[in-house]
Amino acid sequence: MSDSRSDPTRRLAGDELIKAVNDDLADWEGDELAAFVARAPESRTDYRSGSGLPVRRVYTPADLPDSWDEIGLPGRYPYTRGPYPTMYRGRNWTMRQIAGFGQAEETNARFRYLIEQGQTGLSVDFDMPTLMGLDSDDPMSLGEVGREGVAIDVLPDMEALFDGIDLEKISVSMTINPSAWILLAMYVAVAEDRGCDLNKLSGTIQNDILKEYIAQKEWVFPIRPSMRIVRDTVVYCSEHMARYNPVNISGYHISEAGANALQEIAFTMAVTRAYVEDVVAAGVDVDKFASRLSFFFVSQADLFEEVAKFRAVRRYYAKMMRERFGATNPQSMRLRFHAQTAAATLTKPQPLNNIVRTALQALSAVLGGAQSLHTNGLDEAYTIPSELAMKVALRTQQILADETGVTSVIDPLGGSYYVENLTSELERGIDDYMARIDEMGGVVAAIEQGFFQREISDTAYDFARRKASGDRPVIGVNKYVDAENDQKVEVHKLDPESEARQISRLKQVRENRDPQRAEAALERLLTLARDDSANLMPATIEAVRAHLSMGEITGALRGVFGSYTETPVF
Repeated sequence: MSDSRSDPTRRLAGDELIKAVNDDLADWEGDELAAFVARAPESRTDYRSGSGLPVRRVYTPADLPDSWDEIGLPGRYPYTRGPYPTMYRGRNWTMRQIAGFGQAEETNARFRYLIEQGQTGLSVDFDMPTLMGLDSDDPMSLGEVGREGVAIDVLPDMEALFDGIDLEKISVSMTINPSAWILLAMYVAVAEDRGCDLNKLSGTIQNDILKEYIAQKEWVFPIRPSMRIVRDTVVYCSEHMARYNPVNISGYHISEAGANALQEIAFTMAVTRAYVEDVVAAGVDVDKFASRLSFFFVSQADLFEEVAKFRAVRRYYAKMMRERFGATNPQSMRLRFHAQTAAATLTKPQPLNNIVRTALQALSAVLGGAQSLHTNGLDEAYTIPSELAMKVALRTQQILADETGVTSVIDPLGGSYYVENLTSELERGIDDYMARIDEMGGVVAAIEQGFFQREISDTAYDFARRKASGDRPVIGVNKYVDAENDQKVEVHKLDPESEARQISRLKQVRENRDPQRAEAALERLLTLARDDSANLMPATIEAVRAHLSMGEITGALRGVFGSYTETPVF
């Protein structure tokens, strides 16, 4: 007897039931609904989801997928309902509050505070100079050192960042892209110097450079050499760091740039496909590295669409990895993601409202099956979160986990007529975007033609218009506005001496290092950079051990790789 689970013709409901439902719906629309609307019309003629998909007033079994296999069970292909069979009944998502400001010692103190409050994973935010591969004493860094994240220039900074923290026991995520491979090299060097087993390290480095050209606009080199560096990190980690994710493909920043939910997941899948193609072309079997790919999505305001978004992208990814790339290992098809609540939705007016926004956005991430979660601080519209704001944000996750019961049932919205219909609509939308990108010659060509940038800017402009007109309500901003601002919040204060201390340490490290070792390490790195088939990671690890700084490494490599200037899109 054949296994009925693999039969794509199995229907969720019989044809007779679907006909009966449609007949009942037509009768209801012509009777109760028509009479009621004639007396009390609906508040608008057109309802749409956050991404602009039409929303009907009611959904029925006729809106479910034709095949049960499209929904299925958790931990089973196509993983619509979650990547693991037990989900939160086995273990909760990782509560990973992001932190980073000032010098490494200051951020280290915040890490220790969050761990004491029950945080189960670390997430590091870096300042703008570090993100851009600049040293703290670079003229371009003036006033930005440690302001929006922690400043990391040289290996001793990384040693201080993780001082007293067991890297084999706590997962570490680092949000950085153009200079990500250098931070990974420092992390590896710190771990090795402590005697850690690299195969026991867990976490991720974002390292999603294509997203930068699409949305966030932080890059050092042109697109193709940047892709090469991502490839090198993926290959290195596949060989040396069995539990570490060398790339965290990010829809979050695509969303924060102005994209809607469909664009976020569609563009993320396009970028994912480009990375996988690149690594496979380098001769690495897909099942050797795909299990360590991870993802980062936003959890936005439209609760049901966000749940459907997470389910749709999980299903699409599974099909892409199996059907396009020939993956056979289930781990290669399981999309695992970190979610962060939407910073762009936070408001300065009535900032306490941000606690409610964050809680509901966190709920949608949990209902959608996130593997880890960051909840934003109520004061982030002003500055880096205070300790109190971070504690409230963490407690929000803990309340969800321990008080609401949402962890007891896997994918509790699975089977919802509305959510299942939205899931399928979003999956079809990804397919449509992928076809358009293919017509342009792929992701790199689409970036160079400004396709992604135009799509995002058009969506952002439309949202701004709807917000300005009041069609998109924002409580406290364009609806229920206070005559006076009566909600005061204590905000984080950056130590004004932090920048000077960081520059002083950087100069001291340069003065004290072995100049011959530093020169030899840099020359080796440049030699390998000229050979596209070589892997840059081992030479970069030696470069940071020789106490070459972030800016020295990126500055020298610009001479090999060049720089990139974008054609603006308005």
